[in-house]
Amino acid sequence: MKKILCLAIAISALACKEEVKPDYAIISGKITNKLPGDVTINTDDRVISDIVAISDYGSFIDTLSTNYNSYILYDGTNPVFLKIEPGYNLNITYDAKDFDNTIAITGVGSEINNYIVAKNKQKKEHRKEAQDIFMLDESDYIERKLAFRESQEQLLLNTKGLPEDYIAKEKKELYFEYLVALSTYERAHRYYTKNEDFKISENFLKEVNELDYSNIEDFNASPSFKSLTTNYYNKKAEELMKNDSLAFDMAFLKTASAIESETIKNTLLFDFANYNITYSKDVDEFYNMFKANSTDDKNNEIIDKKYNKLMALTEGKPSPKFVDYENYAGGTTSLDDLKGKYVYVDVWATWCGPCKREIPYLKEVEEKYHGKNIEFVSISIDKLTDYPKWKTMVDEKELGGVQLFADNDWNSDFVKEYQIQGIPRFILIDTEGNIVDSNAPRPSSEALIKLFDEKKI
Repeated sequence: MKKILCLAIAISALACKEEVKPDYAIISGKITNKLPGDVTINTDDRVISDIVAISDYGSFIDTLSTNYNSYILYDGTNPVFLKIEPGYNLNITYDAKDFDNTIAITGVGSEINNYIVAKNKQKKEHRKEAQDIFMLDESDYIERKLAFRESQEQLLLNTKGLPEDYIAKEKKELYFEYLVALSTYERAHRYYTKNEDFKISENFLKEVNELDYSNIEDFNASPSFKSLTTNYYNKKAEELMKNDSLAFDMAFLKTASAIESETIKNTLLFDFANYNITYSKDVDEFYNMFKANSTDDKNNEIIDKKYNKLMALTEGKPSPKFVDYENYAGGTTSLDDLKGKYVYVDVWATWCGPCKREIPYLKEVEEKYHGKNIEFVSISIDKLTDYPKWKTMVDEKELGGVQLFADNDWNSDFVKEYQIQGIPRFILIDTEGNIVDSNAPRPSSEALIKLFDEKKI
């Protein structure tokens, strides 16, 4: 009896003990019919981008830090957008060849994540009509966007198991998504109607303009409010750029540095620097202004590393190399094979619209410098699954120069060492394999010919 009583007391003590929630989340699952290539788990800002180990049968398991609450599981074709909280344990399964009809998420935290899946399916269907919707006049456009927002709210309210606080935040997010849609209308309407003189009416963006862009709660909770805030300060930076004759990157850093909220200021400074420092024409000035105004140690450490890497990409430094990239003409080509000539590198992909818009200009420049001491090298960073598209496009568009296929798309050493985060990207390398300009002008820019003239190419 005494033993039983002691056991009862022990069980009672354990029951009263507060449960400690883990400070991590777990994702596991299985992907069937996965195409060749890595599966990655990424944060929205790509501060974290790791390869997920996949078994021969498509199974995986990984532990995620909950310092970030948004991740993207990506198999090279299908993105799975995930909301992560401490203690979540999600099991994700789908057929890569039939993603929309087979994606299923179970486990702790699955209710919110299944809602996100359903919401993204709804948005995907809506985007199929994007061109027709953007071509509508203002009143009809607003009507369509309000109707879509209402359908998303209905999905939210009809989804069982969602926490009340999540529903409240998501309602706000849907409203801010609607405002983002209003903000994109003018530019998109011009593009699709080919009417470059089109301007929205005076009150079209009244709700957007009246937002309180100092609201830290909305900024932290809503990706769309954050996007609207970024756009708000982009416009202010454009005004400063015109008034003070500044480069846009410096104008934005100066504008963001004046924000009173440390949270908003540090986030906008970091997001901008994390992507744009690579493209700045004056990396030192950019870096110094960022460091003088950012007060977030973690952000500063990341930008410090980027800056130090960029210092290895200044003029006169040895260029990172590509080695044995497949050549469309046959065999393989390495950067060392081209020593003795200047090399103008175009990093591109078949799916990249801005890349394809540069093709006619690149052809003109190639023709102008035919027979000169320069090689024009185009490196595709298409995924292996798009290899046939690359072969077809090179053939159909009669692309000239040296056409190469990178060994590991975005994860190729050449791409990572040049810190390329957006394409097209152009690089000029001298006859000895040293960097002339790691962010060279595009073929469509008159500055490219000026650069070639300076180098007496």
